[in-house]
Amino acid sequence: MKVTIVGTGYVGLVSGACFAEVGNDVLCLDLDASKIRMLEAGEIPIYEPGLLEVVRRNRAAGRLHFTTEVERAVRFGTVQCIAVGTPPGEDGSADLRHVLAAARAIGRHMTEYRVIVDKSTVPVGTADKVRGAVAEELRKRGADTPFAVVSNPEFLKEGAAVEDFMRPDRIVMGADDPKAIQIMRALYAPFQRNHDRFFLMDVRSAELTKYAANAMLATRISFMNELANLAERLGADIEEVRRGIGSDPRIGFHFLYAGAGYGGSCFPKDVKALIRTAKEAGGALPILEAVDEVNAAQKKVLARKILARFGGKLSGRHVAVWGLAFKPNTNSVVSSGSIRLARAAHGGVIRDEALAIQVVKAVIHEHHSFLPAHLDRVFHLVQLIFANEISHRPVGDEQFIREHAPRAVIEMRPGPDIAPGIARDQILEIGIERIAVGDRFVDPGIAQYFSALGHAVVTAFFVVH
Repeated sequence: MKVTIVGTGYVGLVSGACFAEVGNDVLCLDLDASKIRMLEAGEIPIYEPGLLEVVRRNRAAGRLHFTTEVERAVRFGTVQCIAVGTPPGEDGSADLRHVLAAARAIGRHMTEYRVIVDKSTVPVGTADKVRGAVAEELRKRGADTPFAVVSNPEFLKEGAAVEDFMRPDRIVMGADDPKAIQIMRALYAPFQRNHDRFFLMDVRSAELTKYAANAMLATRISFMNELANLAERLGADIEEVRRGIGSDPRIGFHFLYAGAGYGGSCFPKDVKALIRTAKEAGGALPILEAVDEVNAAQKKVLARKILARFGGKLSGRHVAVWGLAFKPNTNSVVSSGSIRLARAAHGGVIRDEALAIQVVKAVIHEHHSFLPAHLDRVFHLVQLIFANEISHRPVGDEQFIREHAPRAVIEMRPGPDIAPGIARDQILEIGIERIAVGDRFVDPGIAQYFSALGHAVVTAFFVVH
């Protein structure tokens, strides 16, 4: 099948590469000529595990192509996937300019039946606007070319997007055109050979499903952050609480970790957009409004807590930030708590995980230096901050930790160990005092100090005596 992908960002590039991987002929369109030159040269503009290999393999096989020519792209694919950005507006609503511009371009150049697929995360009612934009362009041309508009939201996790696309847990499809439904079933057939994962529904329900899923996950994160703060005040251990409630199959363990708030390009934007959608519909979502407020508060306390721990300033100190992206296995720093932290460490030395170095250099650069995160370059520093849920920790045995651990180690959420083989209940024996989110190993004096300041304790750090 011939498929056109409009937009070579995160969703577009992953979708195009994975559709090509199962044998489709895919043409990806982007108006950014420099990005297309990069892709044609066998490179990709984002980091995503496994994606580069899939792109190169299908380029070599002649199934994956790239272009800046709009007319060529519209005439190419029976399926036209719109996967452009929907950045938040000042009022929190999703900006649909790029989506509607893509729809108008399709209407301007199409000459035969097209299935127009909304893969971008868009508010309920967007499909109607896309349909209207295409129809308007056809009227201008005096054309009566048939088309269908389908909602097919993506549910990809950054850091595991290729795996998620190739082995989806669900394929949500909002459509009412029988021909379009048949085409979309055929397109997704290779991805659901074991059992049917195709959830067919009306278009508006599909649009809402995407927002509802992200809002639910964001709610779990904010809820656990509030519980962690309460657990610490009560002398409970949030890690034990997490295991206790997560073992209930009605709750489960996913997204049940306390930390410094959620980030990335999806959760913050989608929560705000859904709140805005409710207001435009004459309703309200007070739970989600609280989720957003809790998350904003969580992002601020980490820097305040570190500064308070070191007398209000970090000037002259060496600070290592391990993990600048908003989560593991990505180079995205959108809404990353690490960026806020790095700016708070003004005048310090920021050392980080290699994946995000180049991205962060474009965001912050003054008073900071950047080095790959090697153990021998990090452990001799005075403070080490684990600034995201990194997938690897420093490797070293107990003796190495005893000899080289920095005076303070700060991490965004409680974890089972400081290094492989060093469990958290052993760190006191090593000589490290641990202060964590909702962790019962909290020094009472420091806990009372921050409580008196009115600061929620949302991170963890280790102090070597």
